[in-house]
Amino acid sequence: MPLDAPVIATTRPAKSLPSNHLQLEIVTLETTDRNVARGRASGTRPVDAFDPFAELLGLHIAHAVIFSIPDREDEPMANSTMTADPAAPSTLAERLADFQPETYHDFNDPDAAAQMRAALQQVESEFGRTYPNRIGGEDVTIDETYASTNPANPEQVIGHFPRGDEALGERAVEAASKAFADWKRVSPAERADFVFKAADVMRRRRLELAAWMVYEVGKSWGEADADVAEAIDFCDYYARLMLHYGYDEYPLAEYEPEENQVVYLPLGVGAIIPPWNFPLAILAGMASAAIVSGNTVIIKPASVSMAIAWKFVEVMDEAGLPPGVVNLVFGSGSVIGRRLVDHPKTRFVAFTGSKEVGIEINERASEVRPGQIWLKRILAEMGGKDAIVVAADADLDAAAEGVVTSAFGYQGQKCSACSRAIVVEDIYDDFVGRVVGRAGEQDRTRLGSRRRVDGSGGKRQPVPHSE
Repeated sequence: MPLDAPVIATTRPAKSLPSNHLQLEIVTLETTDRNVARGRASGTRPVDAFDPFAELLGLHIAHAVIFSIPDREDEPMANSTMTADPAAPSTLAERLADFQPETYHDFNDPDAAAQMRAALQQVESEFGRTYPNRIGGEDVTIDETYASTNPANPEQVIGHFPRGDEALGERAVEAASKAFADWKRVSPAERADFVFKAADVMRRRRLELAAWMVYEVGKSWGEADADVAEAIDFCDYYARLMLHYGYDEYPLAEYEPEENQVVYLPLGVGAIIPPWNFPLAILAGMASAAIVSGNTVIIKPASVSMAIAWKFVEVMDEAGLPPGVVNLVFGSGSVIGRRLVDHPKTRFVAFTGSKEVGIEINERASEVRPGQIWLKRILAEMGGKDAIVVAADADLDAAAEGVVTSAFGYQGQKCSACSRAIVVEDIYDDFVGRVVGRAGEQDRTRLGSRRRVDGSGGKRQPVPHSE
């Protein structure tokens, strides 16, 4: 391949995905010489642009696939990992046409309530077990463990989990990096299929997963059910988006004699650090978006929501995900979490949690460590200060209901909780009275037994660092 050929490499902003879960890099190759872009990529073989070609381009990327450019206009693009089905939809709207968010259970229905009580009994029978880490497809145990407990009954131990150290984090990164070499070459359709299967597994185990969250993080039945529903939605939605980004044409302006093409590239190893208050939904969202995009991940859950993180790994096992694509380590954020963020082979970090920890992660990740060949990407969601605006012509009863539900659902322990209401002055006194009345209704706000339909269990207290 002639290294003196005129080649330009540019990056374009990635198309946005909902929330903060996109883990793809876009590189556009522009050349006036067909043979440069073809090079060793002719036929169906994907080519690493990591040897002289990467140096020529001046790119610091984990992997690139260069597609063959046809010699004739009617010659199809050839690539082993991106062979589009000619009959497949070709627009994002068509890809999402059959996407339907999960509906919620109505636990006022005696049958639904009975099924939930059975799930709670099943989960309770499994309390007290000792769980391993999952690294490279292997269950890894260590001597030192610590417990996850029921916040409404701290004497009740949900499970015992390893207290990982820096060496464990090192091992997890190396395993994820090794798995990435193969996973990045799996076709978008195959990766999406794994994620679709994971959604199906969660549908089947939905009440069981909700029951784990009722016990481990103090969620009400409705909140826990909605958490699982959101996790399913993330998997279904991101799998469809990957089919769109993997196979549908990216519109580019034509400019002769250049032939331009946009390629979405997996980044590499990602550290996934979810919060305890949405321990399945946010974990599943960040992890599924990363793996369906061709990345491998290491999950470091909060220390008060470790059991549900293990259950997510079980889900991915049932879906048949190859070993090493999803890894799970337990331990303190100040020890193993920091090692994952600092490691030179960590390509990106997806974090949801406090402002203080998010700032620390950004600061630590900004330092280029010895052996690091890229700038790490950080996706940090650090809460919010949400307001509801109430206009004079609003349905005040509906507005009061919305404010109270948003402010006090799950004891207000979520970033989307209403923390202030901005009310037009003319209706202020009337509205405040309605809010106070709603909030004072005992059946709307009580902290009841976990066996009750309306019981929301115990309140979690803040924990230090990223735990």
